[in-house]
Amino acid sequence: MDCYMLSLLVVLLACLEQSWAASCVVDSFTVKEDFDPKRYAGKWYALQKKDPEGLFLQDNISAEYTIGDDGSMIASSKGRVTLFGFWVVCADMAAQYTVPDSANPGKMFMNYQGLASYLSSGGDNYWVIDTDYDNYAITYACRTLKEDGSCEDGYSLIFARSPRGLPPAIQRSIRVKQEEICMAGQFEPVLQSGAC
Repeated sequence: MDCYMLSLLVVLLACLEQSWAASCVVDSFTVKEDFDPKRYAGKWYALQKKDPEGLFLQDNISAEYTIGDDGSMIASSKGRVTLFGFWVVCADMAAQYTVPDSANPGKMFMNYQGLASYLSSGGDNYWVIDTDYDNYAITYACRTLKEDGSCEDGYSLIFARSPRGLPPAIQRSIRVKQEEICMAGQFEPVLQSGAC
């Protein structure tokens, strides 16, 4: 009887694990429907973040999005970063965004470059999971996928139009979105002291 119960428990746990992994398949995540870059443009301040592996902006993160004459979105962002374990500098980054599928404009690809030789350059997906354009935005990127389609190395930023925070009702809806992208409990606050 004990062997039967143990076997049943193992099967149940395997089913739960597979169910959880299936809900964390990156391609199943929804993004902001009918995303409007013109309404998204302007200044945003990071309030929370989930870092990827490696060097990433640590605090005082802000981004200014603009729309070019051709309709493409570009951004300049800044934030503090610690180099070599002790050297804290303000870093400036620039990015250009493309929309691979015009039917889904909330899923963009971002080419970025550091504006100093010690900063990295590269490309990541840049998905706007949700925004109300006036108060908050939730962005998401997965750099590396696992075989099951879930994210191995990803990051996310919670932005606000004001560095002073968000009202409780918006914070609750953000927590729901954090669960939907399988990052609940992984975010840390971002200091906004105006140091950069």
